[in-house]
Amino acid sequence: MQFLFVHQNFPGQFRHIAKALAQDDTHQVIAIGHFPDFQGASALDPRIQLFGYKTPKASHAESHHYLRDFEGHIRRGQEVVRLAQDLKNKGFYPEIIVAHPGWGEALFLHDIFPKARLILYCEYYYHSTGGDVGFDPEFPASLDDHARVRIKNSTQLLGISTCDAGISPTLWQKSRYPIEYQPKLTVIHEGIDTDLLRPDPTATITLNGHTFTQGDEVVTFVSRNLEPYRGFHTFLRALPTLLAKRPHSHIILVGGDDVSYGRRLPEGQSYRDKYCSELSEQVDWTRVHFVGKLPYGDYIKVLQISACHVYLTYPFVLSWSMLEAMSLGCLLVASNTAPVTEVIEHEQNGLLVDFFDTEQLVERIAGVLENPVDYEAIKHCARQTIIERFDLNSICLPAMVAYLTTPAQQ
Repeated sequence: MQFLFVHQNFPGQFRHIAKALAQDDTHQVIAIGHFPDFQGASALDPRIQLFGYKTPKASHAESHHYLRDFEGHIRRGQEVVRLAQDLKNKGFYPEIIVAHPGWGEALFLHDIFPKARLILYCEYYYHSTGGDVGFDPEFPASLDDHARVRIKNSTQLLGISTCDAGISPTLWQKSRYPIEYQPKLTVIHEGIDTDLLRPDPTATITLNGHTFTQGDEVVTFVSRNLEPYRGFHTFLRALPTLLAKRPHSHIILVGGDDVSYGRRLPEGQSYRDKYCSELSEQVDWTRVHFVGKLPYGDYIKVLQISACHVYLTYPFVLSWSMLEAMSLGCLLVASNTAPVTEVIEHEQNGLLVDFFDTEQLVERIAGVLENPVDYEAIKHCARQTIIERFDLNSICLPAMVAYLTTPAQQ
């Protein structure tokens, strides 16, 4: 079979499935992405042919601000169409197209390949209530925000109304899509490599001149970028009390200073600077280690030595890092928000806290640090949850391969 994967940051969520299909000699796999954003894609598998499109022109400054993203998506879709047309002229006609609809790349693919089966990765559909928008009172949603969010879904609505099928990683993320389109969607997670991501009692890591091993009072926090959507402000505000209560504890925060989601601060400012300045001398910063974005091997070691891992999120897309931490046997303290609660059951495979309650967060973390042996069963159960529901090689990848290659399951 011939497959075409389209993703701005290829491989993105398609890393495992694209590689698995390419390793089958009966398939041909071609991928299209934004050339400047290819992230190690060339090393994924030499049998995957990669084609990058150039950065589209920026939206017009005089365009209505609701429409600027949409205009950018149309321009991006046109860049992809030019590549797709060239592939078609050279004899490539995919039977299956798998695309992320969020940036407009899939808008016109059915016009080039009308007989191909177009499957979209349906990650998140925005609403003005019940999700990320308006969740945090520190960042209240205005009427303008509500209207903007409605238009923000335009690209996805065009995609899902014309696609043949879609995949969502969690039930809750599927449930955010309009009910009339949900029958098109199948829930299949990308999968977690539980063979690679496993506990290691011998793990050590040296960061900022400190060497940490399992048994140290290390509290970890991971986010692609340190920002409110992932509860960075809540976590940081818990530190003065936590560090005073546990005088031998250290905090390791993994993540960059950019913004992946939500509102940006004025040029040159970061949420790390904002909240560190707010707390100022209330925190012993010598015990707080901002390590930026780490190589994947070091990231794994950080979680392997973690005594308590904190994962907080608005009701939004579920992070891989939460599931990876569970696979690594971390004791997780996580926010009582969707879709976290789809995976974590309080005091069974993790501990849940109110997203905004810093006192409860401190209480949970301090309890874990004080009596770690009491939580061994929960840590074991956390890993078992990932093995039984999200294992890459035994569950998720076989399900994805079957879904894409078996007509009866499409």
